[in-house]
Amino acid sequence: MLRPSAVGGGAHSAYFEGLSRVMRKQGLARPTMILDLDLVDQNIDAVKAGNASRDYRIVAKSLPSEPLLDYVMKRANTDRLMVFHQSFLNEVAARHETADVLLGKPMPILAVERFYEFHQPNGFDPARQIQWLIDTPERLRQYAELARARQQPMRLNFEIDVGLHRGGFTDPAEVVRALGAIDSDPNLSFAGFMGYDPHVAVVPESLGAREAEFGRVQRRYRSFLDAARGATASESAPAAWTLNAAGSPTYRLWDEVDGLANEVAAGSALVKPLHFDVDTLEAHVPALFIATPVLKTSEGMQIPALDGLGRLQQAWNPNRARTFFIYGGYWKAQPVSPAGLDTNPLFGHSTNQEMLTGSTEVELEVDDYVFLRPTQSEFVMLQFGDILAVRGSEVVGSWAPLPEGG
Repeated sequence: MLRPSAVGGGAHSAYFEGLSRVMRKQGLARPTMILDLDLVDQNIDAVKAGNASRDYRIVAKSLPSEPLLDYVMKRANTDRLMVFHQSFLNEVAARHETADVLLGKPMPILAVERFYEFHQPNGFDPARQIQWLIDTPERLRQYAELARARQQPMRLNFEIDVGLHRGGFTDPAEVVRALGAIDSDPNLSFAGFMGYDPHVAVVPESLGAREAEFGRVQRRYRSFLDAARGATASESAPAAWTLNAAGSPTYRLWDEVDGLANEVAAGSALVKPLHFDVDTLEAHVPALFIATPVLKTSEGMQIPALDGLGRLQQAWNPNRARTFFIYGGYWKAQPVSPAGLDTNPLFGHSTNQEMLTGSTEVELEVDDYVFLRPTQSEFVMLQFGDILAVRGSEVVGSWAPLPEGG
């Protein structure tokens, strides 16, 4: 009863066999990141349909390739970007003169200074089109000093802690004091709030726990918004504020919430890595895969200096009956095709030639391809050189990743 049974087995599905043909046709015999644009389109359409009443802001770090971001901006019909690195912010300012940029994390003051030093005046106006993220009174003081020294108008968006507890303002009274400092500074203006809440998606639905936590998120957000509205003398200002909420795992939850967020942010939902297999993203499909060749195969499994243990594992576990060494490895990813492949904790990982094992039913030979699914997108997509963009069985682009992500 305790003995493991064989998992999966067989050959690639028709879909992955099609991707194998693409790899062979391109003459690619190295680890390659594949992006399926037909599936990306489905995911973009799902985001647009899932929050039709709100604006959509693209999270650039989760889609770290300029051609990919250009594609998504056009398909989703949005110029709103959430940017996480100073170097890419300079690229956006140079290439997207109509972009509306919200920083996704508070930038160190040296990074902000560097942006202005490298920005070349063009149609992009940082004073109108960038919202710098502020998380503490001390960072507000730093930005105020920089704005005064450069005589540079700056729009400031406040990061608020709505339950994730990863920083940001925690007390509405502190926000009121910060707004007073902004009102007295001719170089600064308040742009709105960002409340990030991905933790809600991992709260169990049982006994209404998730609903209760999402209710708390809304109440926390509202407390900050009410405090800010009460602290401003302008009746028109709140209507112009950016009230950003959600993330890929939670954007669907905001669809029926009125009077709070006026935009949602999402990025990973468009490619759906493994860690985003959550019930709130059931309408989305995986669109990102790693393809890599099999270098070596053997029957059975051998553990260095512990041959007997390898034979014992093979006798106990039918999923140790065959061994495959692939080109590269140790990525933030899990094998998905052919089904039934897994790593071996005793042998360990390798970035050069990763060992995978499977049952005798796994149909895989030298020079065949193994396909893995990344657990996340932002870091993994930077590791393979150009990303192979496919549609159907055809390659439509070879897209360079961003050097530092988005």
